[in-house]
Amino acid sequence: MPGNSRRNPSTIVRGYRKSDLESCRSLWEELTIRHREIYDDPSIGGDRPGMFFDKHLKRVGARNLWVAVNDTEIVGFVGLIIEGEDAEIEPLVVTRMFRGKGVGTKLVAAAAEKATRTKGVKFLNVRPVVRNVEAMRFFRNMGLVNVGRIELFKDLKGRKWKKDLTIHGLEFGY
Repeated sequence: MPGNSRRNPSTIVRGYRKSDLESCRSLWEELTIRHREIYDDPSIGGDRPGMFFDKHLKRVGARNLWVAVNDTEIVGFVGLIIEGEDAEIEPLVVTRMFRGKGVGTKLVAAAAEKATRTKGVKFLNVRPVVRNVEAMRFFRNMGLVNVGRIELFKDLKGRKWKKDLTIHGLEFGY
């Protein structure tokens, strides 16, 4: 997209506040719509996908969420799930208009800094959907370059899957 290489220095990252709820719900809905596009499945997230943010907030807690603010508008957020020695970035959402402008980098840096400071945490990980090549490229560029595990599953509903993924000489759909 034109202009994506420009950075936006006026965007700041701060901790989540209760007043951020509606903005984060809207961003979650944008993420869900992107996943619907990636998988060509309009049922992902149900009728009110933004409401799933509330469940996520309850799971991770406000202290493990950061928002990116440009002027007065929330343009992204990131969550960090800490379980034992693992800290997982989940999710990272940047509104389409601000992608490629350093917002995601700032958000991941905030989450990574918290993970680094948390006693007992040895690994920072992320689980982007395999079809989201932009996310895979972004996280690789952020230094998340080791593959620790792969989730395999069988689709019981017969949806269409891409067929050109090879790992260790084995073909998989994605």
